[in-house]
Amino acid sequence: MRIAIAGFGTVGQGFAEVIHKKSELLSSYGPVKIVAAFDSKSYAADENGLDPVALVKNKLATGAVGDKKMKSGIDVLGSVGYDILVEVSPTDIETGGDGLRHIEYSLKHGKDVITVNKGPLALRFRELNKLAERNNAILRFEGSVGGAMPIINLCSENLKGERVKSIRGIFNGTCNFILSRMDNGLPFEQALKEAQQLGYAESDPSYDIDGIDTACKVVILANSVFRRNVKFSDVSITGISSVSPEAIALAADQEMVIRLVGEVSDTVLEVSPRLVPKGHPLSIAGTMNTAQIMTDLAGPIVIFGKGAGRMETASAILSDLIAIMDRRR
Repeated sequence: MRIAIAGFGTVGQGFAEVIHKKSELLSSYGPVKIVAAFDSKSYAADENGLDPVALVKNKLATGAVGDKKMKSGIDVLGSVGYDILVEVSPTDIETGGDGLRHIEYSLKHGKDVITVNKGPLALRFRELNKLAERNNAILRFEGSVGGAMPIINLCSENLKGERVKSIRGIFNGTCNFILSRMDNGLPFEQALKEAQQLGYAESDPSYDIDGIDTACKVVILANSVFRRNVKFSDVSITGISSVSPEAIALAADQEMVIRLVGEVSDTVLEVSPRLVPKGHPLSIAGTMNTAQIMTDLAGPIVIFGKGAGRMETASAILSDLIAIMDRRR
């Protein structure tokens, strides 16, 4: 199994490390090797396989994944024989960006794709699935919603036979951290600054606090679990910047907290701050993600886990990789 990695930031490096750490497990499927890896500046490619540890070391030491100057990602993919594309380049919610182009190119050429890139899925989910079907390719994306929290495969594979009636969840750890700190009396601006200092929030936090990240994940769940045909623009979105200390205090008086909740069902597609009773699964504090899945037979099922992180998201990619190899075998 020959793997090309598009994007070599935190998650791409984490996945390369996982390939090394799990080499014994993966070897039971036959040779599994990275034949290409690229970022926005450079690339490395070798049909005989690249050393994943060396790739990470070079990236950390030089800021580049390889010693070859980057052309376009399509040029790199067209120059090397690969079976699976792992697409982990930065998300572009406006156009889908390079990630969309990499995924489309690979699926058109019958290559399987694993992605955690929310942009292409939030914008072109139906089209990408049809493209995969037409070309006998597999598209998997467990890590795109909830990182290490296995929600997509749980709903689509482990809950077969169930009717999932709704999903409500905390899908953004940055927002949850900020609101948790506000529970302790911090004003919004101070809680946001603390999140930035700890590395939970970017210098421009709008993608998180405006609900955009959560909305992307809600769209992916709507299309993959509920078989809807919706896009990012279909989501009703309210972020957390308007949540005041007074609202937090009023909620506390009623034994409640305020959390940014994404909800999806056959008819609902919404992201907004909600009042949640203390002790409810969605009242979770800190940076964890959690989801409550309502089913017709099993009733409510609750899962939680780390929604982001180097190894956490890489673990979701690994699960998709093994699922593809199982199916191909």
